[in-house]
Amino acid sequence: MTKRRMLLLAIAALFALVAASCGDDDDDASGESTEATDEEAAADSESSDGESEDAGSESSDGGGAAAMPGEGVSVTMARADWSTGYFQAYVYEALMEELGYDVSDPADLELGPSLAYLSMAEGDFDFWVNSWYPGHKSWLENELTDGSLVDDHVTIVGEEMMAGGLQGFLMTKSFAEEYGVMTMDDLNNNADALAAFDAGDPVAGNGIADIYGCQESWTCDDIITSQLAFSGWDNIQQTIAGYDAMMAEAVDKANAGEPMVIYTWTPSAYITNLIPGENVVWLGVEEVLDDSNPTGVEGGEAHDQRPGTASIGPEQCPAAADSGTCQLGWIAADIQVTANNEFLDANPAAAALLEQVTLSVIDVSLANVEQDAGADTSEDIRGLATTWIENNRDVVDGWLETARAAA
Repeated sequence: MTKRRMLLLAIAALFALVAASCGDDDDDASGESTEATDEEAAADSESSDGESEDAGSESSDGGGAAAMPGEGVSVTMARADWSTGYFQAYVYEALMEELGYDVSDPADLELGPSLAYLSMAEGDFDFWVNSWYPGHKSWLENELTDGSLVDDHVTIVGEEMMAGGLQGFLMTKSFAEEYGVMTMDDLNNNADALAAFDAGDPVAGNGIADIYGCQESWTCDDIITSQLAFSGWDNIQQTIAGYDAMMAEAVDKANAGEPMVIYTWTPSAYITNLIPGENVVWLGVEEVLDDSNPTGVEGGEAHDQRPGTASIGPEQCPAAADSGTCQLGWIAADIQVTANNEFLDANPAAAALLEQVTLSVIDVSLANVEQDAGADTSEDIRGLATTWIENNRDVVDGWLETARAAA
């Protein structure tokens, strides 16, 4: 089996997990119109179920000012400082440009959540497409200098990838099997496992299991800290550092059979390097973080991760046992657009476009795989976005037609 095919199968399995964790949600965030139908279609992101019912609207004839409602309007985008979100940013940039807007390169303003929401509320930029809710709602509670809240100045728009952000902790499979570790609680409470883990973790010999956590100010770092306190995991602490560097170490350790735990998420290419059931397993969590905000962080009530489960079997999540349900301890996040209110009010066509766009977890993951394989410059990723748009032209034209009608 080729590596390419293995990657595709891993992503297809991932897509099934995310879909299962969402239950019977209505249509997609997972974007039925963009679901890959076979290996080659997936490999090239040629997901053109695009002949969906929504695509029925014919594209504008291109005549008159209505075809370019954004002409003469400059738009400032930002993007998140995690690489798995770059593709979405360039899809939205290109769609806005098709409406005539003069859009800044999202790469020119790369921010983490701790700065992004405050800057957006203050009018420093117009929107970004990298919100992860409910976790990021904690940033909406921040105050501006005039005493108003960020939430007073921004709006969550559309359903980009609802319940698309599967999250959890992965452990080296061979270590989990050797020491009978099925949950984070097992790691915390098993003295033999702790000693063996500590011998080779990022801070070896400190008597603590140091896990690869999250990058500072990404929100997940605060959530992990709260989960540690909430669950009483006194023998575990997270390493907070550059995420891609931590992931590279984690992959090396997993492939060598050495102990490690890392927090990760989808959509991403990470899951094609750390493959549940092969070199890693998902760890369960006995008690899912609620809204009690055990560390007292500002807005921490929004870090509630209930129900925190996904339909993952015991081969990939030993804690699932016979139930087929893995209590990951993380909710499948809604990945959405957040935009400045004044921008939305002044640009009804843009607002209508942002309201409609949906992407599929599998398509975004495939783009991330291409990035991981070397297509990682801004122009490379912009090219991936352009290809995706052309492969889904019928659906895209329907979105654009509705946006033009709103102008």
